[in-house]
Amino acid sequence: MSGNATSATVLGLGAMGSALVGALLDTGRPVTVWNRSADKAKPLVTRGAVAAGSAAAAVAASELVIACLLDDASVREVLGTASLAGKTVVNLTNGTPRQARELAEWVSEQGGKFLDGGIMAVPPMIGQPGAFVFYSGPKDVFDTHRAAFDTFGGSNYVGEDPGLAALHDLSLLSGMYGQFIGILQAYALIRSEGLSAVEFQPLLSGWLTAMGTFAEHAAKEIDSGDYSQGVVSNLGMQAAAFDNLPAAAADQGVSSELLAPLHQLLLRRTADGHGAENLTSVIELLKK
Repeated sequence: MSGNATSATVLGLGAMGSALVGALLDTGRPVTVWNRSADKAKPLVTRGAVAAGSAAAAVAASELVIACLLDDASVREVLGTASLAGKTVVNLTNGTPRQARELAEWVSEQGGKFLDGGIMAVPPMIGQPGAFVFYSGPKDVFDTHRAAFDTFGGSNYVGEDPGLAALHDLSLLSGMYGQFIGILQAYALIRSEGLSAVEFQPLLSGWLTAMGTFAEHAAKEIDSGDYSQGVVSNLGMQAAAFDNLPAAAADQGVSSELLAPLHQLLLRRTADGHGAENLTSVIELLKK
């Protein structure tokens, strides 16, 4: 192992945690690991990691402590057994902005520094092109440990507010799941007539690629708050045409429950007198 690389501790050795450890080991960094089920550490110990007998011992072994656990409650439970004074805690457990802010305050009260992170990759992508991670919290803390973070993928610092990494993470995931909803609905319709999803896929992928410019146009409209410019397919017309989607689904014996929420928003926004605007104006109904 390189004597120039600072050590790190990783708490949690699920698929993602193990991938993070592997990336750190690949760059010659000393890594201490801990997991509730000790057997998961064995393959990583074979590669050079050091297994700690307890979470407290693992935290004590390194200044940089990376948590990749099940949820916010798990992070608090595990860290609660250790002394965090002088430690930098980087939470790469999926969570919410509120949880990140509250955890940052709690770690600070224990005498530690805190960064929150959002991993935009599946475990096999860690350390590979295309993987990236959002980080938020004190910029100087991020800069200090940037070399370690870069072993996981692209390091995207998004601000001092600890909640911003989770906000960016969940915003991207929201877009992803919205796309998945449409894809699943499309395949359900195609399969209702016994047609091949595989044969239909090139048409669907091509169509979604062509529609990909919506994100750029919508962003500009939403930031401006003006949904009335360059309207070529107004919301009222789309609300009326949308009726055909649940109707056709019902005829084909397919549920339309994935699409129902958008349908109701279109109808409400039109009823409120905004039928001449672009579909992007529906976002106004999502604001509290």
